[in-house]
Amino acid sequence: MQVTSRPPRVLVDDNFEDRAKAHKELVNELKVQWKLLWSECFNDKNRAEGVSVSDYTSLRVERGTIIHATRDFKALSFKEILEQHMVEDSDRFVQPDVTVGGWNKFVKTRITIRGPQRNKRALSYVPNKQVVQQPKKGGRGWLHAT
Repeated sequence: MQVTSRPPRVLVDDNFEDRAKAHKELVNELKVQWKLLWSECFNDKNRAEGVSVSDYTSLRVERGTIIHATRDFKALSFKEILEQHMVEDSDRFVQPDVTVGGWNKFVKTRITIRGPQRNKRALSYVPNKQVVQQPKKGGRGWLHAT
């Protein structure tokens, strides 16, 4: 009999895969409702508010709820809705806040840094030196006063 220091293998739990699939379906359903909420939003120009048109039970938004406003208002957050539905690791389903930057800013600043490469070809260009010819009539041109 061989003795090994490795722990025994743990089989992949099917329950975990089912739970992950259920979370993904729930998030997709919530995303559809979220997009529908914002596309059907009524914009009240007098009060400068956006109001929901119908009930969205999965998002816990009733008809007539103010979705966004210009003053003293806490906006709806998709991340908070996912946390209310107890979705594990809700950060991976939501883009980072605009003030933080986001994925596009991260890619532009960290991954594709092209500062020196952008001007490399322009800096390496050296124009051909042309033979300087003597100007005609001393450079005065045809409109000259004598």
